[in-house]
Amino acid sequence: MNRLPLIHLASGSDRNSAISWTVLRLVLAGLLAAHGWARWMAGAVEPFAQWLGTQGVPLGHLIASGITALEIIGTVLLAYGLLVRPQCLLFAAIYAVGIVLVHWPAGWFVVGLGRNGAEYSVLLIVCLLLVGWQHRGWWRP
Repeated sequence: MNRLPLIHLASGSDRNSAISWTVLRLVLAGLLAAHGWARWMAGAVEPFAQWLGTQGVPLGHLIASGITALEIIGTVLLAYGLLVRPQCLLFAAIYAVGIVLVHWPAGWFVVGLGRNGAEYSVLLIVCLLLVGWQHRGWWRP
């Protein structure tokens, strides 16, 4: 067994499957981390909190800060294969709420026939749920 925390290697087709799931988990971690880092670096946590308040979400600052922290810190754990299932469920829930509040009113397409639609978030949610489902343990691989 490989001692590297990023990849759990098996043999044969199991090995290919493990590598494929690991690559998907790493790509998801990178994409989700980009959300948090961009928000934090641009100083957009407070505007995000204020926007949540306009949507009737209580404790907007706490929620905006928590989501940003999860997207920055949690994705490092996700990349290392730690707490994969609970994080995947939590991220899927966050992005599902994002669909309801932001993307659904804009339609389906992100670009092309629409703008800011739900398609990218739906893809993230499906990938997160599948990665979480295939992962063996709640804490680590």
